Amino acid sequence: MAAGLRKRGPPGSVAQPAGLWKQWLQRAWQECRLLLREPRYTLLVASCLCLAEVGITFWVIHRVAYTEIDWKAYMAQVEGVINGTYDYTQLQGATGPLVYPAGFVYTFMVLYYATGQGTDIPMAQNIFAVLYLVTLLLVFLIYHQTSKVPPFVFFFMCCASYRVHSIFVLRLFNDPVAMALLFLSINLFLAHYWGWGCCCFSLAVSVKMNVLLFAPGLLFLLLTQFGFRGALPKLAICAAIQVVLGLPFLLENPIGYLSRSFDLGRQFLFQWTVNWRFLPEAIFLHRAFHLALLAAHLTLLLLFALCRWHRTGESILSLLKDPSKRKIVSTLFTSNFIGICCSRSLHYQFYVWYFHTLPYLLWAMPARWLTHLLRLLVLGLIELSWNTYPSTSFSSASLHICHAVILLQLWLSPQPFPKSIQPSRKTH
Repeated sequence: MAAGLRKRGPPGSVAQPAGLWKQWLQRAWQECRLLLREPRYTLLVASCLCLAEVGITFWVIHRVAYTEIDWKAYMAQVEGVINGTYDYTQLQGATGPLVYPAGFVYTFMVLYYATGQGTDIPMAQNIFAVLYLVTLLLVFLIYHQTSKVPPFVFFFMCCASYRVHSIFVLRLFNDPVAMALLFLSINLFLAHYWGWGCCCFSLAVSVKMNVLLFAPGLLFLLLTQFGFRGALPKLAICAAIQVVLGLPFLLENPIGYLSRSFDLGRQFLFQWTVNWRFLPEAIFLHRAFHLALLAAHLTLLLLFALCRWHRTGESILSLLKDPSKRKIVSTLFTSNFIGICCSRSLHYQFYVWYFHTLPYLLWAMPARWLTHLLRLLVLGLIELSWNTYPSTSFSSASLHICHAVILLQLWLSPQPFPKSIQPSRKTH
């Protein structure tokens, strides 16, 4: 009978494969969590998202109808310059006069010739699709260098925003061109090429002057890094580029060029506002309201410059050397965001002015009271507000509430000294 008995294995031999699968799944889950939460994996996640964006962007071009808004007006304005009109007051398009600096003219002149005098819309869309992917690459390089934002957030910055895809490839606005140059300049600042960075910054301003919202932060960084004398050559670069680009128009009608291309008092139409729909139109158009917003803008910039951007005993040079304490990006992004919060009006294409900076503003300087879920909720409400057309009192109010939450976090988050560099009594 002994010969007929089967030999039994160890009791755990049957459960061993199941245990190995469980361990493998747990390890895979942990690796995925690390991949999505650790900033050191930014480039890997960004590469995957950029590849996905290639398909998504070109799918949008071929499946969603193009909407004509300003493209024909841009082409008409550029054509006027090509035909020999250098007086800015005489340059018109279907939507009104030319109100952008000279860099806009040269940029869209190139597009004019590349698209068969502006008639080849699919070619223009493909060019803007490439511009969108280049912008994403520049943004991801900034996030990689700062190593502050968990990579899972980048999905919401890429694939989840219909409005941004629309602004780039379905509307062909000039705002994306200006922002691409702006992000290039920030990458140059982070690489210590301040002169070239100022050059690209000025080129961005020459395409659309919304980039000037970053200027207070840049001025603060230049003064802190180089001092007043050292900052002057960098500022001279910015000014010289504006003069050189605008020279043909300045020689023809200097007052006309400056008043049109840098018109800080331009009146916006109430029907297009995204952020002030809950106000009566009379208040929206009132000069006193504009002055109040300007006062709020300057006050917030002054408070942040004195209380949050500057730390006694900590130089900008030390921040450049230590990526964990890098504040160049936060200073520039915060400067721009304050301007957005205090804008007299935001139109739908203006979303790209700060869209790609929102993850940094929400995650790079975290507050304990603002959880990941709440941050995602803020991003979602902002996206919903910008996708509500026409805007409503509720969508405008929601946008302001979200802006207030971000601004409050930016004010409360920074500490006077990080623990690693807190001065001890012995050093004094």
